[in-house]
Amino acid sequence: MEFICDLKNSTESFPHFWEHTVGSCHATMALRADYQKQLARCSAELGFRHVRFHGLLSDDMGTLMDENDQLVYSFFNADQICDFLLSIGMRPFMELSFMPSTLSSGDDIVFHYKGNVTPPRDYSQWETLINKLVKHWVDRYGIEEVSLWFFEVWNEPNLNAFWKGTQADYFKLYQYTARAIKNVHASLKVGGPATADNKWIPEFLDFCEQNNVPVDFVSTHHYPTDDFGQPGDDTIAQLASSTRSALKKEAAKAKEESKGRPLYYTEWCTSSNPFDELHDDPYAAAFIIKTIMEAHGLVEGYSYWTFSDIFEENYFCSDPFHGGFGLMNIYGIPKPAYRAFELLHRAGNEMLKVEGEHETVDVWITRDNDTLTIRNTLTIFVTNWALPRHDIKTETITIHLGGINSVENAYLERIDDTHANARGAWEAMGKPGSLTPLMVDNLEWKSSLLKEAVDVNTNDNAITITLTILPQATACITLELNE
Repeated sequence: MEFICDLKNSTESFPHFWEHTVGSCHATMALRADYQKQLARCSAELGFRHVRFHGLLSDDMGTLMDENDQLVYSFFNADQICDFLLSIGMRPFMELSFMPSTLSSGDDIVFHYKGNVTPPRDYSQWETLINKLVKHWVDRYGIEEVSLWFFEVWNEPNLNAFWKGTQADYFKLYQYTARAIKNVHASLKVGGPATADNKWIPEFLDFCEQNNVPVDFVSTHHYPTDDFGQPGDDTIAQLASSTRSALKKEAAKAKEESKGRPLYYTEWCTSSNPFDELHDDPYAAAFIIKTIMEAHGLVEGYSYWTFSDIFEENYFCSDPFHGGFGLMNIYGIPKPAYRAFELLHRAGNEMLKVEGEHETVDVWITRDNDTLTIRNTLTIFVTNWALPRHDIKTETITIHLGGINSVENAYLERIDDTHANARGAWEAMGKPGSLTPLMVDNLEWKSSLLKEAVDVNTNDNAITITLTILPQATACITLELNE
């Protein structure tokens, strides 16, 4: 199979939209030292600029409590999180949830940490809470800083597990929240509907337009397991029933429905199952790269769920590799998914057109043409990926690049069963239930991207590269050019 690219052809801008935000567990976890250490590493190595989490307003954060029939506002824990994020060059994508029990209209809860998912019994008291909190942050950090944050109202209100009110109740919640935020300062950004499965976008925007309610961005979520398979199917069956590039098609539809407003996917992942071995496998790396490349031009932000297995929605699992959502496991060992984002972080700022099609293999080429650093680097991403139970095999491809006189340096990095695969190395150890520091160091090394030589054949202002790639694998070729 051949893929062809001519460097003399025009390019298009390729912003790193996937680095805008990354997801994490609920807010109190951000007070943990190990969480903070892992997030700082992700920011430094993967370029993430915002982080999103649930439960900022839940009782375990102490944001609003009832003491002797008096409302007590306490923003110290929230400030500790914001202080840390700013200290590492990150900012919050602030999901405003869940309901403080003192304001709640019922006792319905979600997750191990008991987030209350009922509407407020008094919307004006909710509005006061949001207004006081946001004004506090503006006073503490300054309007120039907080205007760079994002305020998202609730999480997945179209799912009964997360919202016991109706759609109309959510729209009312959004209206009161947006008013509370904009009354602090008009430059602050607020949006929604934060739905699962791309839902409610037209209805939400219609409501906002008809009632003159501000909305600065649209947010939603999607997973390849959404709406696929039959009730009771496991993750593999759901994914097997999905279709190739399903998320691209959904993002294109959501972009159209957003009516020109910035579109942020504040959750997406390999699957929506919190315990899915695919999250830990090379499969996830290939899926991530393909999905992100296909979202180019459709979204302003694409927040992967999540950066770490330090996560306790159901319970805190202590198994070193348990199929958690994270890019890193609880010990901070990078999974193949982490290494995919590491490769993507090195992608250039221009996308070149590539000709050629294959049932499972895709090729994308970016160029980093930075005149300030006098860099001229090509990064070639290759994935050989298929949904579970779909046909896939080892493939050999040839890449033809025109318009190149010579290459100064060339190397290849792989993510597959035997490269950058910490879970595979852990399994080879016998799947120990806990890890010693020496084991962690060994698995960290096993997870690393290793550079290997790649043959580059030069001929008449063009080069040719031949590559063999395993099933569910990723390869990245870096070419440093002389010109």
